[in-house]
Amino acid sequence: MLEVAVMRRWWAAGLLLFGLAACAAAQPLRVPRVIGHLGAADLGLVINAADPDSVALGEYYAKARGLGEQQVLRVMLPRKAVLTPDEFETLREAVAEHFGPATQALALAWTEPWAVACNSITGALTLGFDAKLCQRTCDASRQSPYVNSASTRPFSDLGIRPSMLLAARTPDEARAMIDRGVASDHTLGLRGALPATALFLTTTDTARNVRARLYPPAGPLGRSGVTVEVQAAAQLRPPPRVLLAQTGSARLNGVQSLPWVDGALADHLTSYGGQLTTGQGQSTALDWIEAGATASYGTVSEPCNHLQKFPHPKVLLAMYLQGGSAIEAYWKSVAWPQQGVFIGEPLAAPFSRR
Repeated sequence: MLEVAVMRRWWAAGLLLFGLAACAAAQPLRVPRVIGHLGAADLGLVINAADPDSVALGEYYAKARGLGEQQVLRVMLPRKAVLTPDEFETLREAVAEHFGPATQALALAWTEPWAVACNSITGALTLGFDAKLCQRTCDASRQSPYVNSASTRPFSDLGIRPSMLLAARTPDEARAMIDRGVASDHTLGLRGALPATALFLTTTDTARNVRARLYPPAGPLGRSGVTVEVQAAAQLRPPPRVLLAQTGSARLNGVQSLPWVDGALADHLTSYGGQLTTGQGQSTALDWIEAGATASYGTVSEPCNHLQKFPHPKVLLAMYLQGGSAIEAYWKSVAWPQQGVFIGEPLAAPFSRR
């Protein structure tokens, strides 16, 4: 677990900031102490019965995480990348009717659909569809009540169920991602555990490198076993056992060479990293999963480079090191997640305790 002293130094330095990439004033944000994390009993699983790959993946995931039949919802959705609002409403109503108050978060067993008009499907399902945003996607979007939250019961406390796609390019990659997530539980931060690296890459892409101002300082994080490295992407020297990787670029180069640990998180700041099966010529979050990461994030419509629309480096790292699951760490690190799709194995929790 990240030592409280290390986190206090971050707080005292006023480093945890959410701010516009332009000139709006940033507001300090302190990471709270979090006790506990979401587990299998808290998760609902949604399967698209119209998609054989979704059915097979959902059944595989339910077995891997020991989910009961009452935790599984089967729906009929169009097999396409982007849903219309009316098509999405069918899903939303089914979720609201099927899952009770015990279900705190959702896993969606498919790669497509990944959007509802200009909203990500995870943003729309968790926060509600925002049609107004589609008129000007570069505008500020609604604030997530879950950002930087100490809550481990988001539906009970806040009335929302964070969601994540079990997305990958192939069924084999999806099953491997799930296996990495399950294998990661309780493996890091313990006495005798192997060390890991949080890697933050800078680039010469001025518009996409804006998040570099939020990177944590290089060095070991107390007795967590994690060391922060900040490198120039163009001169990447792959460190051993990568737990977290973040960069700002349209295309990913060299990520295939990174030695990932089970449960690794990775994402890049670019416009269309969440357009999982199109990408408009840019690398997508699926590239990270293919390379060996266990969870990722990307935006499905032009967000502009507002820092609030992308995972905050220090919040993401701090939430994960405190024992949070991948879905908690990622969702809590994004202030405006309406356009961002979260993908991966949601319950991966390397720093959790039994």
